[in-house]
Amino acid sequence: MKKFNFEELFILDLANNHQGSVEHGSSIIQELGDIVARANVRAAIKFQFRQLDTFIHPFHQGGSTAAHIPRFLETRLSIDDYQKLVEIAKERDMVTMCTPFDEESLEHIDRLQFDVIKIASCSLTDYPLLNEVAQAKKPVVISTGGATTKQIDKVAQLMTDHEVDFALEHCVSIYPTPPDRLQLNQIGILKERYPEIPIGWSTHEDPDDTITVQLACAKGAVLFERHVGLNTETISLNRYSSTPGQIEKWIQAYHSAKKRLGSSKRGPATIEETAALKTLSRGVFAKRDISSDEVIAREDVFFAMPTQDEGLTVSEWRSGLKAPYAIKKLDQIPNTIKSIESSNCEIVDEIMLQVRGMLNEARIELNRSDKIEISHHYGLTRFREFGAVIIDVINREYCKKLLIQLPRQKHPYHRHERKEETFQVLFGELEVEKNGQPIRLFAGDTFLVEPGAWHKFSTLGGVIFEEISTTHYNDDSFYEDPVIAAMARSDRKTLVTNWKL
Repeated sequence: MKKFNFEELFILDLANNHQGSVEHGSSIIQELGDIVARANVRAAIKFQFRQLDTFIHPFHQGGSTAAHIPRFLETRLSIDDYQKLVEIAKERDMVTMCTPFDEESLEHIDRLQFDVIKIASCSLTDYPLLNEVAQAKKPVVISTGGATTKQIDKVAQLMTDHEVDFALEHCVSIYPTPPDRLQLNQIGILKERYPEIPIGWSTHEDPDDTITVQLACAKGAVLFERHVGLNTETISLNRYSSTPGQIEKWIQAYHSAKKRLGSSKRGPATIEETAALKTLSRGVFAKRDISSDEVIAREDVFFAMPTQDEGLTVSEWRSGLKAPYAIKKLDQIPNTIKSIESSNCEIVDEIMLQVRGMLNEARIELNRSDKIEISHHYGLTRFREFGAVIIDVINREYCKKLLIQLPRQKHPYHRHERKEETFQVLFGELEVEKNGQPIRLFAGDTFLVEPGAWHKFSTLGGVIFEEISTTHYNDDSFYEDPVIAAMARSDRKTLVTNWKL
């Protein structure tokens, strides 16, 4: 089943701001439709359903001083009225969303073909309703205002058990929410606890506040919600609902933050940045005349600025480079200088720096007694094509290892005669092929490899996975490739020592 895309979804909550008037509700939707079209964003119009004849106790049907009930009764719309408003929203290419506050409302949500169901903060522990929502098999957005971690865990597990496509929203159920009560760090906490679930921000701060949406974006929120409405000569909005003009500024503020935040991954520097840094870098210059093909030592050079476009910079320098031609004293060493092969120690350091970065990103700590081995089937210089870093944690009657593969790395076909092993992916994605049958594994997935089964594995973006097995024996790996099979184990393994964990 195709997953719903919660990314960059702006939820505009009409709530009771239609004032019980189809005409007024239509005006709000039309004006907001113009705003989101100009802003080129995906937006959802959200309605709220309560079947008032059963939702409100009979004693309060004729009139009530209880909180909210008079407002609900005064702004009542029929299902046919809501149908008209839903059709307008769909005509404006907006996602349709509805918050049910009772089970009966789910029937009308299905009848009107809403795209998404919303769970309000007050309903997060309403388990009779939640169980019915989970059966509806629609995407769900859940607000978490006032909820404990245990309560959020429970509703997240309920939705996961029913295979519901859902998102969580940090929310503070104070209307309006003062700046010192926004608790935006909770967005990051939710992202850490539920890494596979989209996290959003349902907001009730001052409608003129455009800083908070930028902070929420910076904290990692990917969907955003506000109450919306229109002021007229006879209607005044509450202090936490936004006019279309305020929504436009709110979305502009989001775009401004998004532009400033940039990429979520660290890529290569831009050409402009590289050029700017080079103007501040020191170049490598000859202290004396250097002959062609002469090996250059540290004492043969000095570092100074400015550097030349075709010259070697201090960041590229290392001892033992060979001069491509004769270089005169005080001239800059050219960046076409002949490179000598990196030492094994340098290659190991580069590998382990990347491995440590992946472990840090996955929040995996190692024990100082763990044995770290680099498996390189065609030599260290080809490790980034073939191999894995293997960390032995336990090897008794049972065995546990951590295996790390760098992006685009492969491990060749092999089998074990005595060992049975199960892989479990902890971080990233892994493609395993067993006896010619490939399967892609994601975080949490497990895969059994029986004794005698030919298997190989690879990764596109990098992976960390556990291998849980019976006892490991060093003479129990048999490779399909005769080149690897003929190698001594010591020729395809490098033990990592003195690595600071």
